Amino acid sequence: MVIARKIAYNVAFSSFSKILSTILALVSIGLITRYLGQAGFGNYATVLAFLSFFTAIADLGLYSTVTREISRPGADEEKIVGNIFTLRMIISLVVLILSPVVVFFFPYPTEVKEAIIIVALSFLFSSSYQVLNGIFQKNLAMDRVAVAELLGKIVQVLFIFFAIKFKLNFLWIISSLLLNMALSFFLVYFWSKKYISFSFKFDIVYWKKFVKESYPLGIAAIISFIYFKIDTILLSVLKTSAEVGIYNVAYKVIENISFFPAMIAGLVFPIMAKNIFSDKKSFQNISDKTFKVFWIFVIPLIIGTMFLSGGIVELIGGKGFFASSVVLRILIFSLGCIFFGNFFNVILISGNKQKKLMTIMAIAAIFNVSANLIFIPRYSYLAAAIISTATELFVTLAAFYVAVKDLGYFPKAEKFWAILLSGAVMAVYFFIFSKMNFFLLAFSGTAVYIVFIWIFKVVKTQEITSIISKKETAQYELP
Repeated sequence: MVIARKIAYNVAFSSFSKILSTILALVSIGLITRYLGQAGFGNYATVLAFLSFFTAIADLGLYSTVTREISRPGADEEKIVGNIFTLRMIISLVVLILSPVVVFFFPYPTEVKEAIIIVALSFLFSSSYQVLNGIFQKNLAMDRVAVAELLGKIVQVLFIFFAIKFKLNFLWIISSLLLNMALSFFLVYFWSKKYISFSFKFDIVYWKKFVKESYPLGIAAIISFIYFKIDTILLSVLKTSAEVGIYNVAYKVIENISFFPAMIAGLVFPIMAKNIFSDKKSFQNISDKTFKVFWIFVIPLIIGTMFLSGGIVELIGGKGFFASSVVLRILIFSLGCIFFGNFFNVILISGNKQKKLMTIMAIAAIFNVSANLIFIPRYSYLAAAIISTATELFVTLAAFYVAVKDLGYFPKAEKFWAILLSGAVMAVYFFIFSKMNFFLLAFSGTAVYIVFIWIFKVVKTQEITSIISKKETAQYELP
């Protein structure tokens, strides 16, 4: 199977699995919001924000750097993966031990503090299998990771349903996440053995050398957490749990869709890293195709959400979260920026521009925290949504500037105006038939967009046939 077909298969299979996982995630949110209410769901969102916090402080850039290094020609995969897997496990254990100390300083109820410690335990599993993901990325086998995550999500939803049926408390709901992460870890660990046989390695000299290379990405992960999740924690401290809940019903929609750009960027990352200096033509080709694919998805997502946000929020959170629809209309632009932020970020990492990426994120984090501290006390979740969108926009534009200036890459989206016109037709359709049933309107509006994408030949026939054909095709072609 040629590279193009492997990428297409992984995108298609992983997308299908991720869509199912996203549906299950939204189902679980719907169950939790209706069971716990605004304040209870706000506490749930606060606990998950701490999971992101633990992930950020323990990251050290290990995941992305492992992926890049094992993708290099002649890489000693067993040494790299064995050492970094061991290092990540040790860091995760330290986080677990220190988590009670961290939560002591926050003005949360005892139940929320206990839930954060449970989340720290689940982090022990999630952080370990994230390092192993690089093995699957390199071998274009992310479909297995997607299956592991899907099965973990199924177990989580079943456990939440069980907890609600028997009227169990908040901590049981949080424990569902632990089961999810544990199952996903053991499946990914088992399947990784097909590609590489590794064991625990304690090469401290190598750890120091590796961390010296990866730490800029680690700092970037901490900074990214600050501008990506700090708004939830600040809301939980400065405002009520109910306001945290309103904000996070909308935010969870964005969060559960943002897997898609990250997944595609992750799939093309090893190829970008391999060719950015050695084969400019292949790098330009894979990058431009990815850029076009992102536009194809971003435009209908924004247009659809602007018209359907009320129905989306009611479907997920119920009638008690109507205020979240306004937040969602703001945050959907943040999602658009996340697509292209992922795109330019992997380009900068591929081109060894981690330090400049770190600078960009540091500026974004300073702006985000400062603005949230100033405006959240007065404007609550609306301020958090606007600031989040502004922050993502800055990161995307700044990363684009560095990609052009330092790496000489200027993205080109073939048929961009045709994509934009297809979106305009979709918007007109939504406007005319806005009184239609929510589900019927959503599916028919999407169908209209797809039809016009086909009419304008945004995706060429030969691009599709090059993927499904059994004949040898151009090595780095994407649809």
